[in-house]
Amino acid sequence: MARSIVLLVILSLLTSGCASLVSNAASRFGENLSGAILNQDDPEIVRAGMPSYILLLDSFLEGNPDNPRLLASAASMYASYGAVFADDETRAMRLTSRARDYGLKAMCLTYVDACRWREMTYDEFIASLEGVSERDADLLYEYGFATLAYLRAHSSDWNSLAELPQAEALLDHYVKISGDETKAGAYTFLAIILTLRPPALGGRPEDAREYFERAIALTDGRDLGVKVEYAKGYAKMLYERELHDRLLQDVLAASPYADGYTLTNVLAREEAARMLAEADDYF
Repeated sequence: MARSIVLLVILSLLTSGCASLVSNAASRFGENLSGAILNQDDPEIVRAGMPSYILLLDSFLEGNPDNPRLLASAASMYASYGAVFADDETRAMRLTSRARDYGLKAMCLTYVDACRWREMTYDEFIASLEGVSERDADLLYEYGFATLAYLRAHSSDWNSLAELPQAEALLDHYVKISGDETKAGAYTFLAIILTLRPPALGGRPEDAREYFERAIALTDGRDLGVKVEYAKGYAKMLYERELHDRLLQDVLAASPYADGYTLTNVLAREEAARMLAEADDYF
C-alpha cells in the first residue's frame, strides 16, 4: 500500500508540466508523510520505512532545492530519525547535522540574515532574530527542532553545548511571534535545553519545570513524551524520586493513541517502562 502511494505521487509529479505544481505537491507530500508517521503505532514500521521516504524527499529537493517548506520537512524528517532511530552516536551526529543544514537553508531563503547565523556572535544573533516575523514562525520552529536534535546528538562536544543559549533564544522568539498558534513542542524543547546542563554549568531546572508543565497543559496530557522528558531531565537531575515515578506511571497508565502523538507516545511508554525498571539503581 505504501509503495503504491509513493508511485502515485511520483507519477503525478512526472506527468505535471508545471514546476510550481511539482513544488507544492512535494511540500504537501512531506507534510502528509510527517502526519502519517506521527500516527503510526508500530515504531519498527517507521524505523524500516523512514529511510526510503527521506531519500524521496531528497530527490524532490534535487529538483526543487530552494523550496523552504520542503527543506523544513526534510529537516524535521532527518532530525526525527537521527534523534530516535539512529543506531549509533556517529550516525546520529551525521543525520542531525544534515537536518540542521536543511533547516537553516529554509530560513536563509526566506530571511537573508539567517544565512549568517552560524557566524554571528550571541548579541548579533539576538538582534537578527528580531527581524524574523510571524510569517516565518513555522520555519523557525522546524529549525529550532533540528537544532535541538543536533545539540543532543553532539552533547559530548562542549563547542556544541556553547550554542545552547542561541537555541533557547531562537525558541523564545518563536513563542513570541507565533502567538495563539504556538506549538506545545516549543515549550518541551525549551525545557530540554534548560536541563541539558546541570545548574552549576548554566542549567535552569526550575524554569524547565515551568515549561514542562506548560507543554503538558497545552496538549491536555496527550503528548506522553513530555512527561518522560520531564522525568528524565528534571526529576532525575534533582533526585526527585516521587515525581519521577509518578510521571512515568502516568505514562504507562495512559492510552498511546492520540492524533499527532501516537508514535511518540508508544516510544514514550517503552522509555517509561525502562526508566522505572532502572530507577532503584539511580536513586
